[in-house]
Amino acid sequence: MPVITCIDDLKRLYKRRVPRMFYDYAESGSYTEQTFRDNTSDFAALRLRQKVAVDLSGRSTESTMVGEKVAMPVALAPVGLTGMQSADGEIKAARAAAAFGIPFTLSTMSICSIEDVAAHSPTPFWFQVYTLKDEDFMRRLFDRARAANCSAIVITVDLQILGQRHKDLKNGLSAPPKLTPSSIANMMTKIPWGLEMLGTKRRFFGNIVGHAKGVTDPSSLSSWTAEAFDMTLDWNRIAKFKEMWGGKVILKGIMDAEDAKAALSVGADAIIVSNHGGRQLDGALSSIRALPGIVDAVVDKVEVWLDSGIRSGQDVLKALALGAKGTMIGRSYIYGLGAMGEAGVTKALEVIRKELDISMALCGERKVTALGRHNLLIPKGFEGEWVA
Repeated sequence: MPVITCIDDLKRLYKRRVPRMFYDYAESGSYTEQTFRDNTSDFAALRLRQKVAVDLSGRSTESTMVGEKVAMPVALAPVGLTGMQSADGEIKAARAAAAFGIPFTLSTMSICSIEDVAAHSPTPFWFQVYTLKDEDFMRRLFDRARAANCSAIVITVDLQILGQRHKDLKNGLSAPPKLTPSSIANMMTKIPWGLEMLGTKRRFFGNIVGHAKGVTDPSSLSSWTAEAFDMTLDWNRIAKFKEMWGGKVILKGIMDAEDAKAALSVGADAIIVSNHGGRQLDGALSSIRALPGIVDAVVDKVEVWLDSGIRSGQDVLKALALGAKGTMIGRSYIYGLGAMGEAGVTKALEVIRKELDISMALCGERKVTALGRHNLLIPKGFEGEWVA
């Protein structure tokens, strides 16, 4: 077993083990992938302030996210097709998150259904929904999430229209994978992955197939997806979804200060600064550069979290020091899942927490909740100096 010291170690194993179409699905952005790259590289512009001769005993990474106690302010983000990265992947990730003491978010576009995950997760999880036109389907989704004891809903607000990801089109991405000469040749080199997939019945979109009107098999799913997203979405519609749910609502995909203020007006319990991992609007700012302006705009009236680009505990620290109350990771845990299954998700979380703890200590802090801008050296113009 190789020694795992960082998320990149897991990524290398993941690339060797998982078929190319699913690796590319996770490890890509839209169009030129400029925003996808900036999401990770822009963290490097922020430097940490080292402090010495400070009592570092009794350190803690514990915090809360929307009132829920967490072992560290990191949640597993919703990632579609997770069950194609590793057989029953959503179940494995949910169990790893529960054991570690952090939230797991199940995607609507998961392979394992809400009911599957609820039956195997020892603690409540969060459920992510898109803004879809089908009112009946949305109500039934919320009903299913309530029945599964989900403790919060994450509404993705940046996917009314799908950004183009060239690799997915070229690979013919689908679940289960389409059998072409190219995909067959590649999957023949991923035998352990294939044997695991043969051992599970969960290979379709479990929350959609058999639940959405007219979607009875994978072929009918594509036509449903093309028509499902609500192009007329506005803040009134989002407020209606909050009313439908009746519990905690987290809005994911906020990249603008005015949108953050609008999220306040509809009663969001938290907002997630996220550009969908660089998979939607290519050419947008990285999430970490957008974060400070959004934090300043809402002035502690709502929890602000950061998603997109986190690959280390130091990235988590920098986001928290810039004002985020929590963070979400997607690719970082997917690398672990694809590399080593449930144990790989746990390893990814251990790597991130250890780096967060050590870096926090070297910055002179004992409590993750005490982090702030005083722990950073922020370059002038970090957010960008743009002509209106």
